[in-house]
This record gives sequence, C-alpha cells and structure tokens, in this order.
Amino acid sequence: MNVSAHIEAVYAEVQRRNPGEAEFHQAAAEVLESLAPALDRHPEYVESGILERLCEPERQLMFRVPWVDDRGAVRVNRGFRVEFNSALGPYKGGLRFHPSVNLGIVKFLGFEQIFKNALTGMGIGGGKGGSDFDPKGRSDAEVMRFCQSFMTELYRHLGEHTDVPAGDIGVGAREIGYLFGQYKRITNRYESGVLTGKPVAWGGSHARTEATGYGAVYFAQEMLATLGEDFDGRRVVVSGSGNVAVYAVEKVHALGGRVVACSDSTGYLVDEDGIDLELLKDVKEVRRARISAYAEARPTARFSTRGTVYDLACDVALPCATQNELRREDAVALVKNGVRAVAEGANMPCTPEAVEVFREAGVLFGPGKAANAGGVATSGLEMRQNAARDTWSFEQTESRLAAVMRDVHAECRATAESYGADADDYVLGANVAGFLKVAEAMQAQGVI
Repeated sequence: MNVSAHIEAVYAEVQRRNPGEAEFHQAAAEVLESLAPALDRHPEYVESGILERLCEPERQLMFRVPWVDDRGAVRVNRGFRVEFNSALGPYKGGLRFHPSVNLGIVKFLGFEQIFKNALTGMGIGGGKGGSDFDPKGRSDAEVMRFCQSFMTELYRHLGEHTDVPAGDIGVGAREIGYLFGQYKRITNRYESGVLTGKPVAWGGSHARTEATGYGAVYFAQEMLATLGEDFDGRRVVVSGSGNVAVYAVEKVHALGGRVVACSDSTGYLVDEDGIDLELLKDVKEVRRARISAYAEARPTARFSTRGTVYDLACDVALPCATQNELRREDAVALVKNGVRAVAEGANMPCTPEAVEVFREAGVLFGPGKAANAGGVATSGLEMRQNAARDTWSFEQTESRLAAVMRDVHAECRATAESYGADADDYVLGANVAGFLKVAEAMQAQGVI
C-alpha cells in the first residue's frame, strides 16, 4: 500500500469517528504527517494496523460529578479520563480542571502524552483526564467536595500499575491531596504511586513542581548549544504565569538569561529589568491575583491588554500557557524581531501555521511532546521513589531531570537524521522517535 495514502485514510477516519474535536484532529495530523519515513522503513506497522489502533483510545471514560457548594446548592460537572495507550506501561497523564475541558481536549492531550511519555524512556503509557470544573474563586471546602466526588467515580479505574494521574491546569498540590485522600479512604490502601505531583512530605518528589518549566528551559538550552550559544545574556519572553511559566523564568535567570515579559488571561506585563521572580510568585502563587498586580507593585513594569508577549523583541520564546495560543501572526512578529529558538512549555501552544513560519525561517523549534516532557519525566521519577519507599534530594532529582532532557534532545536529533531530515527538525524527530517505541511494543503484544 502507498504509505501516504494509508496515512491520509487513517486521518480521514480520525475525523469521521471524532466529529467536532478540532484539537484532537490537529494533534493527530501533526503526528501522522511526520510518519511516512518510518512506515516506509517498517511496512509491518501498516499491515498490522498500528496507526488505526494508535489513534483510537483503549478506553474513554465520561461521568457525572455532583457536589454541593458553600451555599448548599447542588452543582453538576462532567468528568473525563481517556486511557489512550498502555503499550509501554500504565497510563500516565495529568488531570485538568478548567471550564474549557471537553472530550476532544482530553483526547488531544492524551494522544500527545503517548509520544511524550515514550520519549522519556521510562516505561509509561499515555492518558489524560479532567473536568469542566473551575477551581478559581472556589473555597478550599468546595474544591475538596468536588475532588472527593470526582475520585469516587474515577478510583475504580486507577492503580499504580494501571493508571496514574498527575496535575495539570487547575490541579495543584491542594487538589492532588484531596484526590489522594479520597482514593485512600475508598480503597483502604496507601498506594503512594497512584497519583503524582504530591507534596514531598507524604510521598512527592523534590523538583516535581519545577520540572516542566525547568525541563523546557533545559531543552531550549540544548537547542541553543547546537548554534554554539547559551542563555547567558539572552532576552527571553514567556507566555503564561502559572506553574510552568514561573519555573521557566526561574531557570532562565539561573542560566544567565533575562525574562522580560510574561502573561495571564487578562494581558501581559513587560519588565525590562527582568521579571522579579519573588514578586511574580507572590502575585500568582500566594495572592492568586491577576498579573496586573505585579505592575502595580513594581515601577519598572508595565501592564498591557493590547497585543501579546510575542510582539516583543527576544532571542528565545517559551510559550507556557495553553493550546493554540501562539498563532501565525505571532510567529511572524517573533521572526521579524530576531527570535532564535522557541520551545513549547505548554501542550501544543503553537498553531500549525505558526510552526510552519518558524521552520521556514530556520528558527529552532522544540515541540511540546519533547520540550515539556520534564514534568512527566519527574512524575516517573516520583513513581520510582514511591515504589522503593524512598526520597531523593532536590539536587539528585534535578540532575536526573536534566539528563532526561538532554537524552530527549539528542534522540530527536539522531532520529531526524536517521530518517532523512535535517537534525534541526525536532518535530519529525520527536514524532518518529516516540512512535517507533510505541509501535514496537504494540507489534510485540499482538492485536489488542
């Protein structure tokens, strides 16, 4: 069979079977269009229907989550868990609590997770979950009641050898604690490894909070090294101001760079002296305020609701907010202003059109399934510590994280070259490298 025709047929079937799920379609297309060289070399994967099976989740869960707010009113949200692929190990992927969450979003995230997890080399499969519940503005008691209701349904599908969720947007240490407590109460088992992202005091890993942001910066550092450059003296913009963005800022500064801008859903701030990390953490992690509060507290900063951080001149851009935030016009502006490298700290934050602009301009581009693999890599390290009833130091864990990101970067470049592309084609390298690991395992395990 003609490989290109096969890929087109698989993608057409993805669209037909998953109508209206634009983000999932986009994620599938981005991977599938890279795989022709791999399928040419491995026709057995076409014959055994690997692509068809890879694009269909092993299990899709959708359930009602009823809870009572502080006024005594009954609320109802919808919960999701997509267990996408377990060829390499138990399903692994975060839970997202945000009003935008729907089945298509969860499937796109779970599909990305398959390849991201494979790239870490840690023997974990791909999955994702969440709810359209919004924790913003809710009391701790309301969040607790919601999490307990959510876990009362989901627990039956989880286990340290089955499915291991973590945090994502809207799910931090508070939510993980409530979810774990309910799981423990229902099952009467203290399975530390059933959830990752826990506080260090009761089974969490040092450096897990920092891992995704740190990992994206480590990956960008490796990309810059191929040009004989590093972060020292570099001007950097970061989108977002959540967990990933905050710790990306921290690591850039540690490596000698200067982050001059970050953002939230209300606008963005510019601080030419460099983002004051302690003030940013106070505003976003302690006060849970809008980013405009930073500008109000610091005379050197300005807040704007017009345009984006991508309108600013920079050497490196780190999109760390949400999917499809960086569009073609943003990419054009970045290229015009001299950007050298872009590393995705979020999941699929760049639209396909934006990615094309970067690749045509020769800008080094690290896709999320490679550049933001640090979070799940450190979750894998947390699972190892839980299995051994052990705790590693921050330095030991961060050292392992840095090594994983160096290995992911090297594998992407080596795979791209091996399959006839330029070593700088991180999109093809990441997609093919992740695919080959999963496909080999699926082939060995039979038609299941």
